[in-house]
Amino acid sequence: MKVIVLGSGIIGTASAWFLNKAGHEVTVIERQPGAAQETSFANGCQISVSHAEPWANPAAPRKVLKWLGKEDAPLLYRFRPEWLQWKWGMHFLRECAPARTAWNIRQIVAIAEYSRQTLQSVRAETGIEYDHLTQGILHFYTDQREFEHSQVTARLMRELGCPRNSIGADEVVKIEPALAHMRSKIVGGDFTATDESGDVYKFTNGLANKAAACGVDFRFNNTVTRLLTEGTGAAAKVSGVEVIDAHGHHQVLRADAFVMAMGSFSVPLLKPLDIDLMIYPGKGYSATYPIIDADAAPIVSLTDDGYKLVLSRLGNRLRVAGTCELNGYTRELNSTRCEAITRRTRELFPTACDYDNPVYWTGLRPLTPSNVPYIGKTKYANLFLNTGHGTLGWTMGCGSGRAIADIVSGHQPDLDFMFTGMPHRTQGRFATTRPMQV
Repeated sequence: MKVIVLGSGIIGTASAWFLNKAGHEVTVIERQPGAAQETSFANGCQISVSHAEPWANPAAPRKVLKWLGKEDAPLLYRFRPEWLQWKWGMHFLRECAPARTAWNIRQIVAIAEYSRQTLQSVRAETGIEYDHLTQGILHFYTDQREFEHSQVTARLMRELGCPRNSIGADEVVKIEPALAHMRSKIVGGDFTATDESGDVYKFTNGLANKAAACGVDFRFNNTVTRLLTEGTGAAAKVSGVEVIDAHGHHQVLRADAFVMAMGSFSVPLLKPLDIDLMIYPGKGYSATYPIIDADAAPIVSLTDDGYKLVLSRLGNRLRVAGTCELNGYTRELNSTRCEAITRRTRELFPTACDYDNPVYWTGLRPLTPSNVPYIGKTKYANLFLNTGHGTLGWTMGCGSGRAIADIVSGHQPDLDFMFTGMPHRTQGRFATTRPMQV
């Protein structure tokens, strides 16, 4: 088949790679001049199966109320006159119920672990270099209550096969000696040795280059304006995609199948097709610092739970990312939030980096209330979804691309996950179908 993939972040690029390997003729449409120029450009760079607890959990409502009005809060909710934001917020509160949180963790662990293994296979096959480290991910806690809560989550993840092991403060410092001066403030942690880190931008561009060499047609500087449809009911399908090409000309591109992988921007394009995705853009921040003292900088990828920050070593750089601002599609940098990242990083590793010359960045994470992405079918027979991966696009990227290639090819992916618009397979049996519309 001829397949058009919309978007070339890690999700779209991985989709194109696996669709090409499945024998399809693949074209990728991207408005930016290259791959991974938006949300995949400068994120936290963790492959973190262990980070499967969603933002929506039983402790979240109390925290959100505490953070309201604080410019440097880990989660900043700016109320806007938007029905989608309010509707998303109501669904978010529903997902905070203990039973919903446990279910969502199971879903996230399933696709994340599948994706981590798939990434390892792609890395072995392609030899792509992306400053990756296989040192694991270490969560550390400076609040006793948060540490105790984490042990419940860690126990559930171990039951699901993710080796997230709770450890004491001394073991935290033993695993990452660069935290030694913080020992008196650390109350405990948990460590997942199988997790990884690496530069998603480098990987995505490397994979795009490999895919192009295999025949994938990447059309950069092409902006999607709308999807065209024909037919009604069960016979409805997407007939083409209208784009403005690099020369400013309108074109309609035809294909047998279409994969929507445009993150937060999937929502306005699908709305006219009466496909209502519960995705809201969450503005995430990152800062990248030159390392000036290698021995004082961490090697193990870290999660600072109290500040909702992740830290990853990328060669001679330290990438620190996190926080979330729900404020529409704006990407302007908030200096207060940027300074809060630097202040905390300097506190953790005072001599490690050049903190006077940070590179700040923001990206719009496509957040679902549950943190579970949309991967699967729509009511249009030839339109497929691979979007809504929130804070875990890099973690879920390769597995999501492999899964959607199976689905487009008419196969059931080999994992226990609630794919959109498809029967749910649990231990070899089919259960309910996850609805495409919310």
